[in-house]
Amino acid sequence: MKPAPFDYVAPTTIAEACAILDEAGGGATVIAGGQTLMPLLNLRMSQPFILVDINKIPELQGITKETGFTRVGPVTRQCDVLTNADLARDLPVLVQAVRHVGHHQTRNRGTVGGSIALGEPAAELPATSVALGAMIEVSSVRGTRQVAAHDFYLGPYMTMLEPDELVTAIRFPDWPANHITLFREVAQRPGDFALVGVVGALAIEGGAIARAGIAWFGMGPTPIKARQAEAALIGQSLDSIDPAAIAALALADTAPFDDHHATAEYRRTVGKRIFASTLGAILTLGEAA
Repeated sequence: MKPAPFDYVAPTTIAEACAILDEAGGGATVIAGGQTLMPLLNLRMSQPFILVDINKIPELQGITKETGFTRVGPVTRQCDVLTNADLARDLPVLVQAVRHVGHHQTRNRGTVGGSIALGEPAAELPATSVALGAMIEVSSVRGTRQVAAHDFYLGPYMTMLEPDELVTAIRFPDWPANHITLFREVAQRPGDFALVGVVGALAIEGGAIARAGIAWFGMGPTPIKARQAEAALIGQSLDSIDPAAIAALALADTAPFDDHHATAEYRRTVGKRIFASTLGAILTLGEAA
């Protein structure tokens, strides 16, 4: 099939893009990488009146280190995350997560902001933004606001983003240099969306956990923050943590479901096991360090 007819515009400023979205009254769709949108257009599952191409807006591109956080422009290609030395040093779990997004070919075109704005509950980048405590900047003709990633997702492919708003930045807060990362996913094939996945970071001070950020993906209708597990980890020395007990707490925050890929029971069983084994492994590494 071919897409339904639409008008195409390519604004060069954020203000111009926001004005177009405002005037469209909900009839416009933004395109950046197009890895999800193009198939939807071809299948006519998405039929916008106007396609707004934001690739020519310089402010939406690139990775910059700023005071207290790293700013990632939403049009930044996923492949650029993989080759960025600052991210590899400061936010290694973000780089690790991107390695599991799609395939080499799609990462060359797919964008960080596109994945985060889409809100696929089994995707790596929305969960990583939740785990790391990212702030998502959204803009419209009404102004700019900041939304915490853990508040941004409302349901499958449902976010706080209004039809006239555009994601203009993702800000990942700094983590201490000695933090350790947690990432594990189970998928049917490399590049598929995860059946079950967990991502996070732990900051260590004086042999104890001083800060924890953990999130699940593929375990509910949105990426899910493992709040109980985070709270239980804070203040504990590495050698006193029971990974199985923390995994049980983390699982309590999830809402797994049956679908044609896996059952809720499978997700609970596998999720608890991979959480405990991954946490145990990184705690051992932390003790050795």
